[in-house]
Order: sequence, then structure tokens, then C-alpha cells
Amino acid sequence: MSYKSIQNPRQRPRRSPKGEGGRCPWAEAELQHHYHDTEWGVPSHDDRHLFEMLILEGAQAGLSWSTILKKRENYRAAYHSFDATRIARYTAKDQARLLANAGIVRNRLKVGASVLNARAFLAVQAEFGRFDRYLWAFVGGRPIQHNLKKHTQIPVRTAESDALSKDLKLRGFKFVGTTICYAFMQATGLVNDHLVTCPRHAACAKLA
Repeated sequence: MSYKSIQNPRQRPRRSPKGEGGRCPWAEAELQHHYHDTEWGVPSHDDRHLFEMLILEGAQAGLSWSTILKKRENYRAAYHSFDATRIARYTAKDQARLLANAGIVRNRLKVGASVLNARAFLAVQAEFGRFDRYLWAFVGGRPIQHNLKKHTQIPVRTAESDALSKDLKLRGFKFVGTTICYAFMQATGLVNDHLVTCPRHAACAKLA
């Protein structure tokens, strides 16, 4: 099953269409509550955080976001706190170490992609000075503010995610299909997809 053929698990709740405490409905458990309340939709300009989310979104392909959140600290330990410079130098031995680590998603293609993406990430930094300068140009430097009332209105791709996906692929990035890119844009605040009924919608809008 391709990632594009499934719905973003943060946009299609399995249970109630109304989240606990007025949150977006996909935030169904405590770990998701914290992520939703403190990080999702907050505009990020920190290159290390952006790289982390790019790798984690790729790792999620075909899985639930809750699975990745549970493994996030393991990823940070295994990937040297997402130091792109260090990861770009990973050897076959390093990749074998990652594939033997039960604390992360042990998928050979995803692990290999993480190393390739680190190298491509550094190339973008070298060209633009910062990855965030490159990334935010796809939304004109300011977060896209959606004012959606229902979770069914949240898109899984947009013209902006299509453009980002296409350019990342041309630059050698892997696991960056348009659906993955849109989830990445949501996660790092390039787009505010909190429902208007969610307290975080207004909070993130103010950060724009």
C-alpha cells in the first residue's frame, strides 16, 4: 500500500469527531495531547527540528503517528539527536545498527532514506544558508491559515505540498511524497490546520 493511498491518521479520527478538551479529534491519547498542545502547528524555523520532523514523517509512511510518537525518544537517541551532519556520514555499519534497533521502525528503505535525506538537507543548507529559508518560501514566508470546522475538511495534499514534494525529490530526498510533505507542513506550522473549535487554532494563528 502506498502512503498516498491512505488517509493521514492525524486528520481522520477513529472514534469521536470531537476531541477531548476541545482538541482536534486526532489527538486521542495523552502522548498525542502533549504533542498537539505544544508542537503541532507551531511555526518552526529551527533547522534541527525541521530535519527531525522530515525524518519522522517519512518513517511514519504506512503507520500511525502515535506509533512514531512512542518511538520518538528512541529515534533521537539512535540518530544522535538528529544531527544531520553526523547522519550524513553514516556508513553501512551505522545503518545496520539502526536496523537492529527495536526502538525505531526497522525498515531498510526508510533507514537508507534517512541518510540520503541528511546529505540532501546539508546541500540545501549550503545553497540557501538555512533549510528554513528554503522551506518557508513555499508558503511565501508566512503560515497558511485554514479556518476549518470539521476534520473531514482537512486536505491531505495541496498545491504547496505538491510543489515542495516535487522539488525535494529533484534534490535527492526520499519518502517525500506530497501527502508526507503536507503532514510535515502541518507539523512544523507552515499551515495551521487546527480546527477553529480547537483552542490551539487561535494560539498558532497569533504566532504567524
